[in-house]
Amino acid sequence: MLTLLATALVSSTAVLAQGGAFTPLASQSFTYTALPYQADPNTGERGHQYGYNICNSTTQGQESLCQTAIINSIDDFCLWGPPEPNSLIGDTEGEAVAWCTKGGHGTRVIPEGALTGVQFMRTPDYIQVTGHIRQERINIAADDSGGEMDPHGADQRGNPLGGLLFSNAWGGGYVQAIEWHNFMGGGVFCLKACDPRGPNAARFCEHIFDRIGCAYNAPAAYEDGVFESCLGENQDFPGIYTSNGVVMTYTQPPESLGPISVRPYEPRIPASSSCTPYTSSALYTDAPPATGAAASSSSTTSRASTSTPRSTATRSTTGTSASATSTPGAGFVGASVSLSALLAGFFAFAVAL
Repeated sequence: MLTLLATALVSSTAVLAQGGAFTPLASQSFTYTALPYQADPNTGERGHQYGYNICNSTTQGQESLCQTAIINSIDDFCLWGPPEPNSLIGDTEGEAVAWCTKGGHGTRVIPEGALTGVQFMRTPDYIQVTGHIRQERINIAADDSGGEMDPHGADQRGNPLGGLLFSNAWGGGYVQAIEWHNFMGGGVFCLKACDPRGPNAARFCEHIFDRIGCAYNAPAAYEDGVFESCLGENQDFPGIYTSNGVVMTYTQPPESLGPISVRPYEPRIPASSSCTPYTSSALYTDAPPATGAAASSSSTTSRASTSTPRSTATRSTTGTSASATSTPGAGFVGASVSLSALLAGFFAFAVAL
């Protein structure tokens, strides 16, 4: 009830602050070739959109503030990261910018050696890229356990504000992924874009489990040193699991109860097939050298492989490999910290009104 009240309060506050009608970011449709300068022209408790959505050769570079991201394939995708070094996701989710594996999108390019393991997965209802990352190379503090970014946010303006995601993986040119989520932190990342033609896009790309990270929102193999592109089955909807033959729904506890140390289930990792392995050096040829303190982070050599397709036999992974570190995966705590502060500000504003 408190969550519903807070959301309603945030939405109404945004309308008041903007002085007119407000349309949530996830309720808007955009065309890739006719984007506005900023998808979010609003003001409010979080101010103006930090960057811009018209991105091209004039905005390309490591200082770009482009907030239009892409997810096409294992060698052509973007992740959301802070604009300034050594930042926490929980503090900067509203102003994150696109970091991409290729030039040509008008964005920053993910530096050499940042991605240490990547799996791209195409399923009937979504595409997804997951893996391991030296996150300090895209300005995330090395010890940040991270947070979630999605087109919703407490005020429905998105995290980042005005952040858009497009893909050409569904045919017919670039199509907006209305529903998506991206967890970053703990050296792990996951970005899922749900096919807008599917009836369950909002459920596969759920945005209410911001404290339990990649392992539960985007279960996958998460093998460091492996770079592969696969076909796969759909995962279970985030928060939905089967126990003793009974379908159950998980409810994320409020932050006021402290860290989530126990969860009643382990997520089912969908089977994958037709996996094609690669080497990182063959995939990310546009990657610039890492600079500054990030360049001194330890390096590892990715597992060498060829581009020959792996056996098409279905492969299913079990266990908890999606939780690659001692933390439960990207996004476990970071996003909820800033959300609490944000809601506190909105409550104070509403009381003043």
